[in-house]
Formats: sequence, C-alpha cells, structure tokens
Amino acid sequence: MAFALSKMQVTSSAFENFQAMPGRHAADGDDLSPPLAWENPPEGTKGYAVICQDPDAPLVQHGQQGFVHWLLYNLPGSVTSLEEATAEGTRGHNDFQRNGYGGPMPPEGHGTHLYYFWVLALDKPTALPEGLSMTELLKQLEPHLLGMNRLIGTYQRG
Repeated sequence: MAFALSKMQVTSSAFENFQAMPGRHAADGDDLSPPLAWENPPEGTKGYAVICQDPDAPLVQHGQQGFVHWLLYNLPGSVTSLEEATAEGTRGHNDFQRNGYGGPMPPEGHGTHLYYFWVLALDKPTALPEGLSMTELLKQLEPHLLGMNRLIGTYQRG
C-alpha cells in the first residue's frame, strides 16, 4: 500500500502544475478530458488508474468531501499517457451522475478551485466493470497500490 506520493511525475501539455486549466476542459466549455502523461512509475507497475477530484467543492457524501470529476481505470502498465478526450480505459461514475469525464464547474462566485489529477500505479492489471464509484474503485485498488502522484490544475468560472 502506498497512499503517499511516489517519485512518479504527472504532467499535461494543456496546463502546468497549479496553473489554470483551459476552458475546453471545463464543463462550461468543451468538457474534454485533458491530455496527461506520467513517468518514473514505481518498480513493478503493471497497471494504472486516474482520478480527478475537486476537494474545494462544498459537497460531502458517502463519507467523502469534494466532487469526483473523473474515474478512469483498467489502464495497462504500457500506457504512460492519455490523449485529450481519451477513449482509453474504463470509465467510473462521477458526481455528475454519469460515467466518464466531467470538467470543472465550480459554483459561480465561489472563486478558484483546485483539480487534482491523480495517477495511481498498481502492481497488477485490473479488469474492473464500468461505472464504479470512487469508494468502490478505491476498495478494489488499495491492496494493489504501489504509489501515486498528481497534477493540480485550477479553474474559476467567470
């Protein structure tokens, strides 16, 4: 188990760490998942999952705070990048009540929110069903987690 940051590095060609995300990746824009890439995974990595969550969202449900924007899993260990609007992997159930990516959409006047794009490195490939919630996904992945790291984007509605 490794719910601590690893040496893996996560980047995007669309935005820098702690910088504004382009509107095309927001729900009030084109609502496209951003391109992501990662390198230096923990030794023995055989699969990945990606989670995007907004911890600044004023929402508490199922014992978790924040808003889940994206759950993507069943990514093989050979995948080290995702294109914009990727078709890779299996989609989980986000807090927009649908499977797949849902971009930033903080409440108007709520200021700038942070969006954590977590990449989880796993010790085995997964074949999990579509539509898992964050709680269900983490329950399945936690025993196989080797390490994780994140890229943080920001977004504020005009």
